[in-house]
Amino acid sequence: MLWLAFRDTTPVGHFTSGGGHDEFMAAYRQAMRDLPEPDATLDLRTGFGLVRMYRFDGADPARAPIVLLPGRAAASPMWAGNLSSLLRLRTVYTVDLLGEPGASIQNRPIESDADQARWLHEALTQMPEPGVHLLGVSIGGWTAMNLAIRQPEKIESVILLDPVMTFADLSLGAILRSIPVSVRQAPRSWRDGFNSWTANGAPVEDVPVAQMIESGMKNYVLKLPGPTRFSTRQLASVDKPVLVVMAGASVMHDSAAAARFAEENLKRGTVLTYEGASHAVNGEQPDRIATDVGRFLR
Repeated sequence: MLWLAFRDTTPVGHFTSGGGHDEFMAAYRQAMRDLPEPDATLDLRTGFGLVRMYRFDGADPARAPIVLLPGRAAASPMWAGNLSSLLRLRTVYTVDLLGEPGASIQNRPIESDADQARWLHEALTQMPEPGVHLLGVSIGGWTAMNLAIRQPEKIESVILLDPVMTFADLSLGAILRSIPVSVRQAPRSWRDGFNSWTANGAPVEDVPVAQMIESGMKNYVLKLPGPTRFSTRQLASVDKPVLVVMAGASVMHDSAAAARFAEENLKRGTVLTYEGASHAVNGEQPDRIATDVGRFLR
């Protein structure tokens, strides 16, 4: 039973050490240099911790802004390639998800899908705008839909980019490949290999945001519940416009089956499939995404 002495019993997400925190934040700051300078930095207190947001002023400031929710371990810097085109549509906020590596700080356990919705709702209600358009990629897409199902009051619409566990289960390959990289002592090449695999083989070694993600995977301990696949009843209950962009060549799930499921169960859904796109679709096709988002918002 010696392993019990080394078991991590901390109930909230945290960095493994001060050095690990410093390493990640150095990579975070380096990746943030690829974004324009934020017009405001917000630290919003919720019942589950401090949520970091950045505001980037864009077109139509009187209209509801777009709030971006990143993928796992990615945080705000992952949107570097999307901001210029999205800012031509609206003001944009980025969010570092609570309980993930980033500048948000979790201080209370997040134990359920309802908790996941609650902290995000509490953060959004502190924004000055009366409504927002949520745009999430991967787990950020699941997070956006989870909020639309449970606490939709602040939401005007939802935009999902290849969301995981939303319209289809994870693929067996994604499950099996994620197991070894969840071991923090694993070599960096394994984490880089996994991140490259999700992008259908694109190189990641010298990409600042990929280096930040790798550092987060190594140095941060997640203490979040696994996302629950939504039922048909839950999806049908969403009475907001929903734009779904599935990546046709995503390795994370069966995109064709996910697109069909979304079309069949969303009351006000628009479903698009980008043939040949990988799970890293936001970085691959930012201008196409902005064009489709602009058409959707109009």
